[in-house]
Amino acid sequence: MFSYSESDLYCEGVPLADLAGHTGTPAFVYSAQGILDSYRAYHEAFADLPHNVCYAVKANSSLAVLGLLARAGAGFDIVSGGELYRVLQAGGDPSKVVFSGVGKTPDEVEYALASGIHSFNCESEAELMLIDAMAARRGVTAGFGIRVNPDVDAVTHPYISTGLSEHKFGIAMSEAPGVYERARKLTHLTAEGVSCHIGSQILDPSPILEAVDKVLALAGQLRAAGHPIRHLDLGGGLGIAYHAGQKAPEIREFIASLHERLRASGLCVMVEPGRSIVGPAGILLTRVLYRKKNGAKEFVVVDAAMNDLIRPSLYRAHHEIIAVRKNALPAITADVVGPVCETGDFLARDREMANVMPGDYLAVCAAGAYGFVQSSNYNSRPRAPEVLVEGSGYRVIRKRETYEDLVRGETL
Repeated sequence: MFSYSESDLYCEGVPLADLAGHTGTPAFVYSAQGILDSYRAYHEAFADLPHNVCYAVKANSSLAVLGLLARAGAGFDIVSGGELYRVLQAGGDPSKVVFSGVGKTPDEVEYALASGIHSFNCESEAELMLIDAMAARRGVTAGFGIRVNPDVDAVTHPYISTGLSEHKFGIAMSEAPGVYERARKLTHLTAEGVSCHIGSQILDPSPILEAVDKVLALAGQLRAAGHPIRHLDLGGGLGIAYHAGQKAPEIREFIASLHERLRASGLCVMVEPGRSIVGPAGILLTRVLYRKKNGAKEFVVVDAAMNDLIRPSLYRAHHEIIAVRKNALPAITADVVGPVCETGDFLARDREMANVMPGDYLAVCAAGAYGFVQSSNYNSRPRAPEVLVEGSGYRVIRKRETYEDLVRGETL
């Protein structure tokens, strides 16, 4: 996906310095091959085991990325009506869409039912009653799975851990059989599955395997009680390598570790990967504006900011930052900061990095997931463009916003 040829950094067959010169910076750049390779790693690892790989749209919802995955046969995991609209606009198959999320609105449920999605992952009894009532109004039956909370610690950042009893997500494992039993009385629902998702950016898969064992046991209990459970939704959560030298779980090995127990269940298996598909396949390109010193402190001021990539400020997340064109100068230790008027506007702190000069380009790595989708217009900054590289060519899949875009829809 991203590699040096001599001193120049390339994405597939495209030199990134040339791309930056044409599109300007900051800009998000994605490798089509990288995205497809990761999706196919999931799909091919399941082999003949009945499955559906539902890409988590929240990770990166660009129409071109969704279209790329739809053409490859992916399903989609959505958490809003807007994400469903994007999937449909990109050519996604609604019968491969699962609607997750703790706060679905009546309008979103109506839209999903009208679109013919596969099923809902439900997180409360009130939600079940709402879906049943709206399905009855349309004269249809909606498939659902309860998202159960297995009380398993994902060992990740607390903001993206979702599987403990203290979190807002899911229904306690011990309460789930009673909820399924009461749902029998809701005549426009059918209990097709059991769902579970314990968190994101998980580098040690053992908590996921622990949750899978608990959910498999629950599915067996429900089927023995006569519920028509046909699928098991294991969520997503596999992490990626953000630090140089960090080892992420290998997708094919992880799925292989699930094979025996999943095959024995006789259930169709659904997974909802997002970050592990698009994260490593994207970078944020930025240009150095200034070098600055405050006492002994060194700053590299760039044209990308926290409004473009909020993860370092929000999570204290680490992204490797590398020079688009290598030089022979000794490395420096500096903070990489942007133009936003916040002390929290940084991409890296006390980072040993290339000795870059104003006008040089940097690549912020592993920015394909939760990058553009979490960007904003804070400080009235136009959002960056998105670019998709395919082999030796590239295309702008989202134009850079203009000042006029900033006030569109507003009135004096």
